[in-house]
Amino acid sequence: MLLRHLGAVSLLLLAAACDNPPAAPVAPLSAQTLSAGAEFTPLTSSAQCTNGGNVAALLNLPDGYSESAIASEPDYLDVPDMQTLNETGPQAGRYLYRTHELGSNGGVSVTDLWTGETHVVVRRADWEGLDGIVWTPWGTVLFAEERGGNTIRDPDFPAATAGLVYELDPATLQVTPRPAIGSRSHEGMRFDPQGNLYGISETNPGALFKFVPDRRGDLSSGRLYDRSVVNDAGDGTGPAAWVALDRAASQINSDAEAARVGATGYFRPEDLELSTSTGNSRGHVLYVAVTGNSTTVRGRVLAIELPNNGTAFVSNYVKVGENVSNDFLMPDNVALDHTGRLFITEDPGSAGSTGQGDDIWVATPGADQQHAASVSRFASLTDCAAEPTGLYFDKSNGTLFVDIQHRGGDGQDKTLAIRRE
Repeated sequence: MLLRHLGAVSLLLLAAACDNPPAAPVAPLSAQTLSAGAEFTPLTSSAQCTNGGNVAALLNLPDGYSESAIASEPDYLDVPDMQTLNETGPQAGRYLYRTHELGSNGGVSVTDLWTGETHVVVRRADWEGLDGIVWTPWGTVLFAEERGGNTIRDPDFPAATAGLVYELDPATLQVTPRPAIGSRSHEGMRFDPQGNLYGISETNPGALFKFVPDRRGDLSSGRLYDRSVVNDAGDGTGPAAWVALDRAASQINSDAEAARVGATGYFRPEDLELSTSTGNSRGHVLYVAVTGNSTTVRGRVLAIELPNNGTAFVSNYVKVGENVSNDFLMPDNVALDHTGRLFITEDPGSAGSTGQGDDIWVATPGADQQHAASVSRFASLTDCAAEPTGLYFDKSNGTLFVDIQHRGGDGQDKTLAIRRE
């Protein structure tokens, strides 16, 4: 329906790569000895960064780990953000898709991990701030705009006043808008085993959402819910329940609809992760990075227990002054490894312009699901201008992928694969 909106991109090359894989492809990353689940010696401090950083090593890493650049400008657009592999189906784990957070004319690119080739797959002039992306259980790619208010409306849904979610069929490259999921500033998205989609609104205050399709695998219609804390402890923690939102109003602006029903707000929630997404069996828990700092609560990571029945519970899984030092600034993206450890990137912006690079932290699970036992520094950027984003683990082998955006020096953004030597 919307192929008329696609830009001039390398579609034929990508389709050929998908339909006719090389007769003898180079060894995929899964054939190498990779693991981010092993123990490591934490870094004691952030990197002393420079403009452009150490080109040979964009990240300071623990002993025994190394990075390799698997994609870079100009093969894709600048400002690479979130990413996902094709997690199911034929050749699962071969294609790494990512969004590009451009102000307009945004797009989605893909890297073939077997051949090393990177292409832009889809691009449109009206796409603003593409950010969140996730592989669906039925084999498509879902991606979204991080816009609390669009300056360029979708021509097919001009009533939507904020960002929309789109579904990409990798086989046909057809893109379909999914306004039933809600119009708002989207970022992290994750599906649970029942096919429900969890998301956030990257605003202040920003609510947490769950979309329940009317039919599993069909995102064209369904009911949107927000998470409201019943007995708020003062910082958005405590027992909580899902509150149903009006379907029509959510398609226009789900932030306004959440505010109407009194949803619990947080200061810029951004990414989220589900304990079920990487095979971790520690129950059904939703982790949410809250980037903003307020006078009472610094950036933190929430843990929301999601029982099949009964009341859920929201707690501070990671919080400065409780289980992490003051060096922990404005957590942004999160990803679980197969052992249940939560990796967390920082996005301090001007708060981090002190000659020290942004960090990637690791929260180790504790005796209960509400609080991490410890939080330690795993990696640190050597580029003062850059930001790590798009953390994503390969389910099959523990490869950690991360995008490095806003780079100084040569200005070429990159996608890295972090491996254990």
